[in-house]
Amino acid sequence: MSEHHNSTPSPGDTPPGPPTGTPPTGQSIPWGPLLILVIGAFMAILDSSIVNVALPRFMTLFGSSAEDIQWILTGYMLTSGVVVPITGYLGDRFGNKRMYIWSVAAFTLGSLLCGLAWSTNSLTIFRVIQAIGGGMIIPISMSMIYRIIPRDKIGMALGIWGIAAIMAPAIGPTLGGYLVDKFSWHWIFTINIPIGIAAIMLSLTYLEETPVQKDLKPDLLGILLSSVCCFALLLALSEGQDKGWTSQYIVTLFIISGFTLLLFVMWELQTPNPLIDLRLLRNTVFAASLLATCISTVGLFSAIFLIPIYAQNLLGYTPMETGLMMMPMALVTGFMMPISGKLFDKFGAFWLGMVGMSIVVVLTYYLHTLSLDTSYRHLQVILSIRALGLGLANMPLTTAGMNTIPRFLVGRASALNNTVRQIAASMGIAYLTYVMMQRQTYHTAIFSEKISVDSPATQMALAGMKGVLVTSGISGAGSEQGSLSIISGLVARQSFMNALNDTFVVSAYIVALVLPLMFLLSKKRVEQERKRQEAKQLPPSPLIGQ
Repeated sequence: MSEHHNSTPSPGDTPPGPPTGTPPTGQSIPWGPLLILVIGAFMAILDSSIVNVALPRFMTLFGSSAEDIQWILTGYMLTSGVVVPITGYLGDRFGNKRMYIWSVAAFTLGSLLCGLAWSTNSLTIFRVIQAIGGGMIIPISMSMIYRIIPRDKIGMALGIWGIAAIMAPAIGPTLGGYLVDKFSWHWIFTINIPIGIAAIMLSLTYLEETPVQKDLKPDLLGILLSSVCCFALLLALSEGQDKGWTSQYIVTLFIISGFTLLLFVMWELQTPNPLIDLRLLRNTVFAASLLATCISTVGLFSAIFLIPIYAQNLLGYTPMETGLMMMPMALVTGFMMPISGKLFDKFGAFWLGMVGMSIVVVLTYYLHTLSLDTSYRHLQVILSIRALGLGLANMPLTTAGMNTIPRFLVGRASALNNTVRQIAASMGIAYLTYVMMQRQTYHTAIFSEKISVDSPATQMALAGMKGVLVTSGISGAGSEQGSLSIISGLVARQSFMNALNDTFVVSAYIVALVLPLMFLLSKKRVEQERKRQEAKQLPPSPLIGQ
């Protein structure tokens, strides 16, 4: 059967319809293929965060600067961001099973090479190879799930698959810290090799190929424009804080990204076989789902990004202790994903999203009450309750929109969804970092105005500190300078604490923007939009074109 990617077939065309092998409603979930897809997704997402804790070790081992070593992360992020948009086309042209196997193979080969790296440059190059496979695994596995799972079971299936997407970023730092401390840095890469080989062998045996469109021509201009746009934008977001958001380098990258995005949109709307079918955004449910997913991604990363900074820089926890502190949060979210999927199949996204995201908003706002004296257990409990809401709402937000997409377009929709999600994560982290730095400067200035060296309270504090230093054997100018340094350190520490609290408030306000969008994702609206999209694909009347 010939399949077209135009959203409305022209008169006389063979209607796309559901592809061969589409499972009928009421059929049971194929657990074997689903778990194979979960393995690949978990492995790819885990590796994007597991490397973070090993960066100091790489700096010592390879004798590299912090700026050079950062490219081990940046190179992976940029490459995966560039390859995600083209996965829809590759899956349609060569088959999703074949592309899934090749992406896992590329990721496994990259992992092997990373374990053999001898310098920062070699590791960065091998991470790029790893990212080519890792960036493609997520959208391809999501696309395959929509191909092999019946519509009435898709929520449960994506709930299982979502365990990988949610738990892997939280487990990564803990596992990475353990492997680096107890074994060797090589293990954070080589651990992927047996898992990758097993995933490939199981895929060859149990996965079925999706329909292949051998005559589908590549959108070469679309690939070029999307690659330049994503590369420039992600590079600007990753380096903006270090280079300065108003620096010529960063502003130029934003201009290049914006210009190529404009050209990309204009080209994609008029080409017959677009790389990413932007006409999908005419579907209001899918567009609302995409926007809600972006905003909730900021909510997810606000904790994954800010809490480790708070725990390690202010409370003095080790990376291992921080990872263990965040582990219950990951487990709760993973536990809730299949439950929310089951509930979604029955009740839809509205109430799950409203209740879940309300919990996230309230608990994210509550995090602004954290202090330098907050206990380890208290923080664990707060993060776990917050994760309960995130696990309840996260999957339905995505699934509601994807459920309205015709099956033959799910590859393109999945590529669009994952591209936007990755950019949203990078933008969210960049913006939260900017807010945190600005508020730290503000609070430092406020404290500096309030704390005068000549005030009686400050003089008393300095006298007490001098006494302690003198007792320790530091006297004269040394004790005076030391006491002033202690006061300065306390000011900096409290300013950073207040800045983190302000950033959590901003994050809560951002996440609250999801709530109005939930009214566009009710079960009734999703069903209406799905039927409307399916009606577009019905065969034309025999009288048309005659």
